[in-house]
Amino acid sequence: MGAMAMRVVLSLALVCMLIGVAQAQLSFNFYNSSCPNVEQIVRQAVSLKINQTFVTIPGTLRLFFHDCFVQGCDASVMIASASGDAEKDSEDNLSLAGDGFDTVVKAKQAVEAQCPGKVSCADILAIAARDVVVLAGGPNFAVELGRRDGLISKASLVVGNLPGPNFNLSQLNTMFAKNNLTQTDMIALSGAHTVGFSHCSRFANRLYNFSATSKVDPSLDPNYAKQLMDACPQNVDPRIAVNMDPVTPRKMDNVYYQNLVNHKGLFTSDQVLFMDPLSQATVSGFANNGSGFNKAFAEAMVRLGRVGVKTGAVGEIRKDCTTFN
Repeated sequence: MGAMAMRVVLSLALVCMLIGVAQAQLSFNFYNSSCPNVEQIVRQAVSLKINQTFVTIPGTLRLFFHDCFVQGCDASVMIASASGDAEKDSEDNLSLAGDGFDTVVKAKQAVEAQCPGKVSCADILAIAARDVVVLAGGPNFAVELGRRDGLISKASLVVGNLPGPNFNLSQLNTMFAKNNLTQTDMIALSGAHTVGFSHCSRFANRLYNFSATSKVDPSLDPNYAKQLMDACPQNVDPRIAVNMDPVTPRKMDNVYYQNLVNHKGLFTSDQVLFMDPLSQATVSGFANNGSGFNKAFAEAMVRLGRVGVKTGAVGEIRKDCTTFN
């Protein structure tokens, strides 16, 4: 083997080793000594917030996903910038619900009151994301902990790193694969849309301007399309939003996949999961087997929580989740 080839092999081995080390430094008992009650504290704060508004559930879940897909799970999405150029200021993040941010802020304040300077905002967001799933009737699962908070938050870094509502299967798979997530992970995580909501502008093209031959997307159930048109007439108030799951919008369940089978996926990127033969069997499997979906979703959430984590001496433990120390 030539010297150049050897260097390439060694470089790749080093990258793999570093990824493995980062994951190894996450553990289920990371705060056993420094803040043993952290999960109970966060659960209580999340429960209080849900009692105030259901939006806490989809808002927190989506916040976790958007955080992890841009620079990794490091709470960089939480940073507020006076100049309006942090991650949360990106066009793709402007629709993130304020209640998701508030959930993390409130939980951090509660944790700081008992364990000052010990628990990262990134870990609090990961715990809160699990908690909203459980409190919406979804699966419980252990959360790996030990993340540190990132030191960079720029709107420009968001562009091209989040899936769009019009993505096809190949585009979805490519984006998730960049984050070491499989097609099954992607389909399972899409199930979070069972408690989601969307503004009309994100899917209006499917109702009024789909193609030259069909104004309405032919993959939409006609009755569902009419229901959406009634909720989202042309030139509707941009603040109007609709549930992504028209059947059980407040329950974390597998009905999302049953909707896809019945051609009631809200986004193109939802419905394509059933329309594309390469993913149809997985969707049908989840639609018919709620426990199978729960298992796959829990496993995918754990893998999502490992994306791009900062551990050890990298990053910091923020005192305030919205600002760097």
